[in-house]
Amino acid sequence: MQIAFITTGQIRAARAMLRWNSQDLSDASGVGIATVKRIEVMQGVPAGNIKTLSAIQAALEEAGIEFIGSPNDSPGVRLRTQK
Repeated sequence: MQIAFITTGQIRAARAMLRWNSQDLSDASGVGIATVKRIEVMQGVPAGNIKTLSAIQAALEEAGIEFIGSPNDSPGVRLRTQK
């Protein structure tokens, strides 16, 4: 996994695509639910501990999410196809 700067919109979209609630993301990432919720209400690239953001990104990627674009150029998510 390469650490990229992802946006809060991408995190919310990824959760929706996986049909995960905040607790599911918390469980998968090891990040507290209050922290997940706090990050998701921010706009743009979330401020926070890099380890926390990396854990969230890694959990979503492990579940099949691919982050595309960049915060300033068409940020989005897609579900990887199974090979």
